[in-house]
Amino acid sequence: MTERRYDPTRGEWVTYATHRQDRTYKPKEDFCPLCPTKSGARKTEIDRETFEIVTFDNRFPAFSLSAPAPSVPSSSFHPVAPSRGRCEVVVYSDDHHLTFSDLTTSRVRMLVDVWVDRWKVLGAESDIDYVMPFENKGEEVGTTLSHPHGQIYGYPFIPPVPLKELRAAEDYFSKNHTCVECDAINDELSSGERIVFENDSVVAWVPFWARYPYEVHVAPKHHEPNLASLSIDVRRDFADALLRVAKNYDLLFGFSLPYIMAFHQSPTDGSDEWNPFSHLHVEFTPPHRSADKLKFLAGSESAGGAFISDVAPESAAELLRQRWKGRND
Repeated sequence: MTERRYDPTRGEWVTYATHRQDRTYKPKEDFCPLCPTKSGARKTEIDRETFEIVTFDNRFPAFSLSAPAPSVPSSSFHPVAPSRGRCEVVVYSDDHHLTFSDLTTSRVRMLVDVWVDRWKVLGAESDIDYVMPFENKGEEVGTTLSHPHGQIYGYPFIPPVPLKELRAAEDYFSKNHTCVECDAINDELSSGERIVFENDSVVAWVPFWARYPYEVHVAPKHHEPNLASLSIDVRRDFADALLRVAKNYDLLFGFSLPYIMAFHQSPTDGSDEWNPFSHLHVEFTPPHRSADKLKFLAGSESAGGAFISDVAPESAAELLRQRWKGRND
């Protein structure tokens, strides 16, 4: 069964993809489907012996352009729709043992170009309203394949969190005639207290309202609605900032830190109305609140949507800065 069902009590779509129960789950390294196919060896998803970056359609997609008809009839109270869209895998390297933070700057710069290309290609599909590249790193956030990779989802709707952000930004824009993300970034740059890293055109910071203890956002300093709007110079700085944040995380507690890295940007629903107040940014949300403790989303967070954090954003930013200063190059 692959279909979407609408929840009128929250105004949200819920997707069902029961075939994903059979997806590859924590294979041994010799059976990793994301490794290159070696001569005379078992064939993997990538039919070549070496590569730099590869993208391909997920074999167990939640959304597909060939999605089947729903299994139940649709009604006015229970709308049901096919799960039309795209799910792609982006493999960062042919080296099984690397992580994103181990990549070279030039490789991450190339990866930014890949994300831009896929945003354009997937976003051009009439059934796709929102394109979100993301990476789940570590078993703590549900990763089942340890090879360095991310994913790109092309949704047939705007997901609830980006939609909530966009509506809040639209309301802010109507009242203040400015982009809320631009104002937040300018405030952080003015204060400097929560800045983790900045270069000429991109800044990384712990938000004043961070929900996770070591949450970090990365965004262009000037208004850019989506990946495709970035100039060559800003793409370079963007890659530099993303890599710096990932390396900083590995220094934080002395091990390769798990996280979710997700891109928030303007929808691809065929309208430019979002662009004045949609500001491209990447959200890193690590699950750790200390070296040996995880931040679980329990009653207040999961049931109520009301986050309670254990670490002050200012303390988190200061610790991240200190770890970078004290590194051994």
